[in-house]
Amino acid sequence: MKISTRLILLFLLFIGVILAGLSIGAVTIPFPKVLNILFTRGTGIQYEIIHQVRLPRILLAITVGGGLSLAGVLFQALFRNPLVEPYTLGVSGGAALGVSINHALLGVTGFTLSLPLSGFAGSLVIIAVLFLLGFRKGHLRLNNILLTGVMISFISSALVMFIMSVSGRNTTHQIVFWIMGSLDRVNLPLIRLVLWITLAILASMIFLAVRLNAIILGEEAAANLGVRVESLKKLIFLLASLLTGCGVSVAGIIGFVGLVVPHFVRLYLSRDHRILPFASFITGGLFLIVSDTLARTVIAPVELPVGVITGILGGILFVYALNKQHLLV
Repeated sequence: MKISTRLILLFLLFIGVILAGLSIGAVTIPFPKVLNILFTRGTGIQYEIIHQVRLPRILLAITVGGGLSLAGVLFQALFRNPLVEPYTLGVSGGAALGVSINHALLGVTGFTLSLPLSGFAGSLVIIAVLFLLGFRKGHLRLNNILLTGVMISFISSALVMFIMSVSGRNTTHQIVFWIMGSLDRVNLPLIRLVLWITLAILASMIFLAVRLNAIILGEEAAANLGVRVESLKKLIFLLASLLTGCGVSVAGIIGFVGLVVPHFVRLYLSRDHRILPFASFITGGLFLIVSDTLARTVIAPVELPVGVITGILGGILFVYALNKQHLLV
């Protein structure tokens, strides 16, 4: 099957999953009614459910799932390592620590703008630390960054557990629920901001496609092809970290998306970075919509954290991909 045909099928599946996510829930709304509600103004409980609850969540799922998948594509290209994902470098750990400090100091019990801001601030601090420690004599040393990121992730996790151990039950519950990831706390202006950032980075990856294909071959080969390797490494690192920080700040820690999605796109579609970013963005959004729909309905009316579902599904899919074919980069 041609790649163009597979892309069209992927996009049609993406649209179908969006409609299914809008239809399925505690109140089931038939597909024709969903389409009517989407494209006409109206009132009533079904209209409110679609426009005030489900559509914002799906928009958030597309933003976060797509962004984390793009971050996975960038990090795996940069490190030429199929096991590197957005959370390997400790960026998510810094965001979790920032939110935990916010809860402990401010006693935030509901969703406010301070939560995503503190999460993003924590991720920025980790990005800055990694960049400073990994930058030596004009070169960005990737091995140093990877090992330092893993250690920072452990340190951040330990500090989060310390905060939980000395905090009250309500604060601990809030921290745990945020760490497990959730799409139920919707802030539309913030989602729009993160979505625009994600789309801007996706567009920039189109212009970087040739250089990303070159860096996969190795730094020396890329340099021989005329790529300014050090500048490209810094740019990839900053873009991927920004995507991760944005995603974590609005939805908490949602694992496996940035690890699994790029593998499946490479396995079934293409390894070419002229195609891989767009396809990964669509597939990441699709995967997170499916996971969130399951989180809302599998033991309704209780809602599971979406990170639980992505962890289970992602782990199963990764084992499948590992046995289907050798890991691809």
